[in-house]
Amino acid sequence: MNRPVRFALGALVIATIAIASFFAGRHDTRPPGSHAAPTAAETPAKPILYWYDPMVPNQHFDHPGLSPMGMQMVPRMKQDAPKGSVHIDASTMQNLGMRTTLVEQRVMATAVDVTGNVTWDVRQSATVSARVDGIVEHLDVRAPYTMVSKGAPLLALLAPQWRSALAEAEALRHTQSADAQALRDASQARLRVLGLSPADGMASRSDGAAIRLRAPVAGVVITVDVREGQRVSAGQTLMTINGLTSVWVEAAVPQGQAASIRAGTPVTVRVDALPGRVFAGKVETLLPDIDTASRTQRARIVLANADGALAPGMFAHVALAPASGDAVAVVPDEAVIAEGDDTRVIVAEGEGRFRAVAVTTGRSAGGLTEVRNGLTVGQRVVVSGQFLIDSEANLSGALERLNATSHPSMEHHP
Repeated sequence: MNRPVRFALGALVIATIAIASFFAGRHDTRPPGSHAAPTAAETPAKPILYWYDPMVPNQHFDHPGLSPMGMQMVPRMKQDAPKGSVHIDASTMQNLGMRTTLVEQRVMATAVDVTGNVTWDVRQSATVSARVDGIVEHLDVRAPYTMVSKGAPLLALLAPQWRSALAEAEALRHTQSADAQALRDASQARLRVLGLSPADGMASRSDGAAIRLRAPVAGVVITVDVREGQRVSAGQTLMTINGLTSVWVEAAVPQGQAASIRAGTPVTVRVDALPGRVFAGKVETLLPDIDTASRTQRARIVLANADGALAPGMFAHVALAPASGDAVAVVPDEAVIAEGDDTRVIVAEGEGRFRAVAVTTGRSAGGLTEVRNGLTVGQRVVVSGQFLIDSEANLSGALERLNATSHPSMEHHP
């Protein structure tokens, strides 16, 4: 058989098979009682609640299309709407390493550990100022943060008004008559107004025309505001001295724990610069302002510092011991999911059902967080793997049922 004949026979066979397949498809050879699954067109339409982006399930839209992120949106059918909880099978729970615990009633740990900073006790601050116009002739203390003792020389000031007042007081010092004694008393009062004493006149004899000013308190010269040869006016600050026999520690207390702190609360302070040393004190006051960045409230603590070991600027570890309160409902810190103003936990309802519950929390201490409302003692909450459950609940819309005052709203996609 030559090649053209073989080709013709092959084409005939293919055509015969195609015709037979066409006619066989027109006849239903299925047994009686069996029916094919309805096509998508035959399936009854399901009511659509809204469309959403699977990547951002919280956003709801009233029409299909692309989401603002460019993803194709999918519909949420009415019969697919959740009942406020999600179900997770046992094998998935085991793979996730999910752990739960009971809501317990306990007395919160009394110790509150916070951080703080050592600062100056400003009540020991003293300002050395010029009572009259003058010129700085000499500086005994030339640099800030110089330690001085009480009565130590600070600077010598040329002040004609001082010199005349001292000369007048010296001239009237030995008078005997009644009129002269009245003038002497007036001269002494003038010296006090100018911030001088007769001893300044005696000391100035060795300083020529200058009057030497001395430290009113022992401590550290914080600022030196003048230089030699500088002209100063009455009331101008020359130096500032701060004592170190006591210091303040300002501790940053979280708002949730500040309610248990009172004036007189015992405190222990440790600083990294002095390992092994513990400083005991008490809370003097809780300052009436809140740090807007950290949302903490400052507690002022006064510590004795006779040996000057504590220096302003040191970082401190502060342990406060407020009085014990009543037993409250608590959960582990890791069970709480906080997102802005929304705080919730995942409650295990049994048989693999889980539900997100909005809660109001209180203070935290010792790894536990107080739950003021939303839970009852004895309920079981998830402490590991709850974020995955929360994501599933978020996707299914269960979180919308947590807020009784709000309802799902449609967002119009431009």
